[in-house]
Amino acid sequence: MQETGKNDLIVFDVEAVAKVPGPDALANLYDFANTLDVRHFTHHGVPHRQDDELTSAQALAVWMVQRKLARPDAKITPAMFEAALALRASLRDYLQHDPAKRRSKSATGALNAAIASFLLRAELGNEAAAALRPVRDDALSGLSVVAAELYDGARDGSLDRLKMCAADECRRVFFDRSKPATRRWCMSNLCGNRVKTRAYRERQRVVRICEA
Repeated sequence: MQETGKNDLIVFDVEAVAKVPGPDALANLYDFANTLDVRHFTHHGVPHRQDDELTSAQALAVWMVQRKLARPDAKITPAMFEAALALRASLRDYLQHDPAKRRSKSATGALNAAIASFLLRAELGNEAAAALRPVRDDALSGLSVVAAELYDGARDGSLDRLKMCAADECRRVFFDRSKPATRRWCMSNLCGNRVKTRAYRERQRVVRICEA
């Protein structure tokens, strides 16, 4: 996570710190939301390169196979790919809302519309254990796990701890493990400090203008 160099300068590994995962119950949801990396800050003089893991239907198939959400021979059609991107976009839009404001139609409307493509059904097992199973039976059915994790997370409250970093140059989804669940940034010592530093400089600029 960090290492000490000359003069005890602490150097943070941005990737290692930022990729601390959420709980297993939200793992697929967390990973799917973060397949789009829009971070555009410079850290120790090195600009962060933006990335998108889902640039094509084939890339989506590979991502799903790696997470055992699809079979190795999965064939994702253009329509399926568009449905997946719509789900990701609406999911990220939903997570950028403050948890206290996520119950509004403006926050849930697009996400509910996207989830409609990933319907679930309740199913009882041999030992009366209930589970949510995907209704669709094509190559994209594995992404229904995202809808299931959304449902379970909303029901037990853990979804409120899944947030989007408030720093405009970051916007990475993170899991808030703080006891009061009041974190705003994925990394307070990096994203938080940048935001606070800019706010401080802006206040100083206003003071100088007023005193001029």
